[in-house]
Amino acid sequence: MPIQALSFDLDGTLVDTAPEIAEAVNRLLAEFRLPLLSETQITRLIGAGIEVLLQRVLDQLRFVDPVGAARIPFARLLQRLRVHYDATAGARVCAYPGAVGALAALKSSGVRLACLTNKDSRYAQRVLRNNGLDEFFELLVGGDSLPVRKPDAAAVRHVLDHFGVAAGQFAHVGDSITDVAAARNAGVAAWVLPHGYNSGVPIRLSAPDRIFDSLAALAAHVLGARTVPTVDLVTDAADG
Repeated sequence: MPIQALSFDLDGTLVDTAPEIAEAVNRLLAEFRLPLLSETQITRLIGAGIEVLLQRVLDQLRFVDPVGAARIPFARLLQRLRVHYDATAGARVCAYPGAVGALAALKSSGVRLACLTNKDSRYAQRVLRNNGLDEFFELLVGGDSLPVRKPDAAAVRHVLDHFGVAAGQFAHVGDSITDVAAARNAGVAAWVLPHGYNSGVPIRLSAPDRIFDSLAALAAHVLGARTVPTVDLVTDAADG
């Protein structure tokens, strides 16, 4: 069944936001005189929203500064992290190669597009806008848009309901096990790109339906140019 609509994750899927997220985290740690983390360490913690990111950061710090990590209330740290990320969001981000062209080709061919991210909506909107990607999306669902977020099936089903398409005409595209689980839970195809984060674990191990080596390859597949190579993991996936 041909794909009529797609939802895309943001961080690690369309854009590389790791540098600006790492900067915000280390600004927070410096403010409270806590040990700084490397960008590589922080990158492996990205993907489940700002609250989970902060908790993962604190879990890391407990190995090197258990007293310092426990002395400051979580709510205070979260409030300050939001302030720091408000200053860095969209400032150092870079869209992955082919993102603009792929989204433009999909939209111009009538494929309806949503951005489904666990990032707060205001930050997601800024990142999309600063990279010239916002114009392609009919719908933005952030981590604060609904009572639940990925991997809860309701997040994906919200997009399905908005578009009014059948599950077999839809795929969710991401870079992490969170995205694969969200798609699985909602009964739609789970497509991934290998250039994202996924806590440093190869995305193949999350058993997606299909891996595309680039955004251009994904767009070509949807639009019928099947000469572009992909890695097909489940041959009977309902992905069109």
